[in-house]
Amino acid sequence: MQYRKFGRTGLFVSELCLGTMTFGGASGIWGQIGNLQQSEAEGLVGRALDAGINFIDTADVYSEGLSETITGQALKNLKVPRENVVVATKVFGETGKTANAAGASRYHIMDGVKASLKRLQLDHIDLYQIHGFDPVTPIEETVRALDNLVQQGHVRYVGVSNWAAWQIMKALGIAERQGLARFESLQAYYTIAGRDLERELAPMLHSEGLGLMVWSPLAGGLLSGKYGRGTEAEEGSRRTSFDFPPVNVERAYDCIDLMRQLAEARKVSVAQIALAWLLHQPVVTSVIVGAKRVAQLDDNIAATAIRLSADELAALGKVSALPSEYPGWMLERQGGARAKRLVESGQRG
Repeated sequence: MQYRKFGRTGLFVSELCLGTMTFGGASGIWGQIGNLQQSEAEGLVGRALDAGINFIDTADVYSEGLSETITGQALKNLKVPRENVVVATKVFGETGKTANAAGASRYHIMDGVKASLKRLQLDHIDLYQIHGFDPVTPIEETVRALDNLVQQGHVRYVGVSNWAAWQIMKALGIAERQGLARFESLQAYYTIAGRDLERELAPMLHSEGLGLMVWSPLAGGLLSGKYGRGTEAEEGSRRTSFDFPPVNVERAYDCIDLMRQLAEARKVSVAQIALAWLLHQPVVTSVIVGAKRVAQLDDNIAATAIRLSADELAALGKVSALPSEYPGWMLERQGGARAKRLVESGQRG
């Protein structure tokens, strides 16, 4: 297990992060994702820590707060020293039926952090993330509320999830101008079958030095190896009942066909190749892996040992390439033309 610098901070986190969305689900969407109870969840947490994972991610809306409760109790029951684990959670989603029980307002953030700390049984949260974009609340209000939590010691670092590049840049500008705690990370969807993040988010992350936490790295199980052209997944597989996130299925199947070849040659799983591809991407800080069984988690952990060759990465990059899109194709054309002129004039080369 390798440890990577978390954005511009001095914090180091494991290249895999244990996701807890499978903890506690009973009915509805959460029951479809996973319904692991305390003892089962503790088995996963213990195995992850033993493998060197020092990063755990949850959210206040997962299983209506039960995921946080189970996670906190697991850390307590396993007697995990607080300094041995980096705990991340999120606020934004609906946690009640009142008008202010959702969003990124100061009101909801301040209530949310208190509730999360209580459920997690912690005195601070290492990474507190805004779980979605709130078009009603001014970004300045959100950023200032998060800064207050950092100053009060309730939160160490702040991040964001599922925001557009322009929204994050606006928040970073406000934080820099007013001397407030800035977003240090983005949690976003990114897979070999869904590379849209590379259009604007990845360049922004590189430019501004934010860390990237990848959610749903197997595209909701589509890249697990259970699916493919003419292959029906076994009954109970997550993707059969919860078709999310959206994926260009034909491009995904092309990726799966190639990954299956590479997996068979190495005698590993398709899922390990999909995770290994992500771990080879320079923009990625940590990949969030969720599991229902220890064996599944072990398979994911084994992906950290895979080193893809330059030829393999090139082949995977070609089969998964995004179609050209404006203004990208125009920028490439202009950049290429300028580079050619510089070479011809002797300024490059």
